[in-house]
Amino acid sequence: MVTPNPFLGVGMHGVGAMFAANCYAPQKFIKRWSWETFWITQSIWCWLLWPIIGAWLTIPELGQVLSEAMQSDVCRHGMKWSFIFSLCYGVGGIAFNMSIRYIGFALTYAIAVGLSAVLGTVIPVLTEEGKLNEVLQQEGLFWVIAGLVIGILGIAACGLAGRFKEQDLASQDSSSEFNMKKGLLLAILAGVLSAMYGFAINAASPVAEIAEQHGAGYWKGNVNYLTANPGAFITSLFYCIWLTMKNRSQGEYTRLPAGEGAAKLWKNYLFAFLCGTFWYGQFFFYNLGHVRMGDFEFTSWGIHMIMLVLFSNLTGVLFAEWKGTLGRTKMMIVLSLVILTLSILSLAYGNFLGSAEKPGNMADINDVNAVSVEAIQE
Repeated sequence: MVTPNPFLGVGMHGVGAMFAANCYAPQKFIKRWSWETFWITQSIWCWLLWPIIGAWLTIPELGQVLSEAMQSDVCRHGMKWSFIFSLCYGVGGIAFNMSIRYIGFALTYAIAVGLSAVLGTVIPVLTEEGKLNEVLQQEGLFWVIAGLVIGILGIAACGLAGRFKEQDLASQDSSSEFNMKKGLLLAILAGVLSAMYGFAINAASPVAEIAEQHGAGYWKGNVNYLTANPGAFITSLFYCIWLTMKNRSQGEYTRLPAGEGAAKLWKNYLFAFLCGTFWYGQFFFYNLGHVRMGDFEFTSWGIHMIMLVLFSNLTGVLFAEWKGTLGRTKMMIVLSLVILTLSILSLAYGNFLGSAEKPGNMADINDVNAVSVEAIQE
């Protein structure tokens, strides 16, 4: 049985969010590759190879765990839905990318991530039988709800700050593809479908319980990614194949096209590998945080999303991405970071209160102490 430790859990979520905030940074160093060539190369690592490697390294008797799971109707049902949710998540990623094209990164991020944080946190509580009543009776609920609300406000503030930034630094290029209607619809679709990844992880939880019985302990959630990731890979694969045929970019895998500046094929593969590794790394640590969250375990998705926005914007500040913006824009991003930090503190405190020792737990401890005293007397 994994012992709850919400503060350490939030810390692990923070490490995962740091990976998430920087997972596409290596993409900046990729030269003369089309987007589809890069995307499918990094997808092979984050959604196909690393889930297999991670489970193989951390789940004892992995073959036996999967064999037992396939013999269980509950596990087979969960694995099926985990894969279906993963397919939906892959579509959400594509919609996110297309939304950026029409309304920019800031608005897409605020709308899509905000929706994903809310839906991925609230829906599991509403759909799991008896979960809502259980949650409503937990101490610390006020702080958890307050943290989620503050987090959504912080994400919205980041979106506003980002929009100010885009306006401050925008060129007078009349070829802009800005289209609020298309971008808004795509961002909403991206937010709804991106939350499906959280559902994909939760759906496979019966398999994780079998892994725990085989000694997986804190690592048990790594088995969930065997079904929560491949669907996204398949969706991306079909989309990238279509783009490759459309753009005739299939030759880029073996030979770089002509272009300006120095470029090496092996470096492109290396940086794509790093992108895929960082992306998988976020959920490797997400699992280590999730299993420690105690009675408010369902808040993991919201915490991850909020910390992702916090660290991605903090990284932007550290690398002077807001240089040259107006005073109102700089004040807005600072305010956003403060709000998001308060949100994390509130969520961590609420989780701590919810996992504090209950009367029943104290009774168990007293029983253990009594046995220990008798053993000493003997």
